[in-house]
Amino acid sequence: MADDDEEGEEKQGEGGEGPEPYPYGEYEGGRDENLDRHGWGSALLPNGDIYEGNYRHGLRMGKGLYCFRNGARYDGEWRKGKKHGQGQILYPDGSRYIGDWRKDFKHGQGIYYYVNGDTYEGAWYKNFRHGLGTYAFKKDNVTHFGIWKNGRMEGPGIVNYPSYRYRGKFEKNLPIGPGCFTFDNKWMQHGFYLNIRDPAFDYVGADELALDETKEPEDQEYRGNPRGIVPVWRARVVTAYKSELLPAEPSPLPVKDSVDSLIDIMDYLHQQYKEGATIEEEEGGKEQTPPPSPEQPVETTN
Repeated sequence: MADDDEEGEEKQGEGGEGPEPYPYGEYEGGRDENLDRHGWGSALLPNGDIYEGNYRHGLRMGKGLYCFRNGARYDGEWRKGKKHGQGQILYPDGSRYIGDWRKDFKHGQGIYYYVNGDTYEGAWYKNFRHGLGTYAFKKDNVTHFGIWKNGRMEGPGIVNYPSYRYRGKFEKNLPIGPGCFTFDNKWMQHGFYLNIRDPAFDYVGADELALDETKEPEDQEYRGNPRGIVPVWRARVVTAYKSELLPAEPSPLPVKDSVDSLIDIMDYLHQQYKEGATIEEEEGGKEQTPPPSPEQPVETTN
């Protein structure tokens, strides 16, 4: 994602509204007392991208539309020059994502529409499917619901086929270990999955290939199955359907806020306080005591 104008926006050229020359790109819109881009504006960036929306003291902030030179378009919220909050992006191949963003990453809850008609709806973490979510395969009319980690199913999951369902554990998208198939909530087939080397896979010249790991770019949304491995089902017994015999249900993954996230929250609260204090002063309100600094403990009396 291109943010090439941010460094240039810290130091502006000519003041007032109107066109702005390169190397910072052409800009028309509002400015603050320091002549930084502020308020609503439109910019043609040096790399050919276009942004139209809100700025705050030189950085994209609030609602805005960013059109990339390659045809991608992001329409949504910004914070400190990065996609942050609610927004949707349309990619050149026709796929799109609608949901939460944090610091230019898909992060939170969102839905991705893939170019082949598949969809994923659920939790995201730093651009990967991560947490509780559902992937729907349009061609086969099959859905995978469960826990995802770094883009793949990992942990308890449920696969819904048109006429039956499978419950069990997954590793890197593949079922493994004990599980069961259920049929119309009447019968259960218990057994387990083994992950074995695929006899149809061409291993010639692939001695150094890590069969249980696929190396892919970090910014790639979909992460496929490990190459050279296939799951094989071993049935053991068929019983009447009993819910107490079902494997564990998928549950949301706890996600810890990073130090950067906590700093962002504190910064946001301080900014809200400053804006509130300014309004009070303009309306002739009473002067307020600043909130305590995070580094200084609050004194209490017994």
